[in-house]
Amino acid sequence: MSKRFLEVTDLHGWYGESHVLHGVNFHVDEGEVVTLLGRNGAGRTSTLRAILGLIGSRKGSVKVHGTETIGLATHRIAQLGIGYCPEERGIFSSLSAEENLMLPPRLAEGGMSLEQIYTMFPNLRERAHSQGTRLSGGEQQMLAVARILRTGARLLLLDEISEGLAPVIVQKLAEMVQALRKQGYTIVMVEQNFRFAAPLADRFLVMEHGEVIQEFTQAELPDRMARLHEYLGV
Repeated sequence: MSKRFLEVTDLHGWYGESHVLHGVNFHVDEGEVVTLLGRNGAGRTSTLRAILGLIGSRKGSVKVHGTETIGLATHRIAQLGIGYCPEERGIFSSLSAEENLMLPPRLAEGGMSLEQIYTMFPNLRERAHSQGTRLSGGEQQMLAVARILRTGARLLLLDEISEGLAPVIVQKLAEMVQALRKQGYTIVMVEQNFRFAAPLADRFLVMEHGEVIQEFTQAELPDRMARLHEYLGV
């Protein structure tokens, strides 16, 4: 039986006075890929940020391998094995690609070596000494994901990693997600690009107005497409 990696219960979140999460409930088992779907403003990115405590304030319960994290500082939560790849990527422009890669601290044993990362992302090997700003959008996205693989994190929170990228790069990112899943990583993705997310996820959670309103599995996807068109306009 799968072990539960992440359990979110009645999670509320605020940015200042703005109440953006209204009792989010879901769980993710070890080795599972789960995608959060929804329109812009539904609360998907805020959910990822709230898991790590990167939100104004939060209440409810967020358990990582059974450890309650609501009272913990962000760096303590990350040390439980969580890597976050934000939509804005956060590449340091004055550093080379390899320096960017080496920047985050190790969180746990078992992080990928540089050689393993370069095997997964050959483009980054070629651009190792290029400045962060000289990388293409696709290369910057690969770097943002690769950076958290070195840390030893086993739960990856990926926010809109396919956004604005050429189809050939999106395909490479899909292959990367499949490879990481085979290696036992647990992944929570926020995705607007449904065609990218559809074949990758074990389960889909639909969010609206700061809560999860639907949940279904990969096997149930064909029967849910009509409803998804309504919710997402896809």
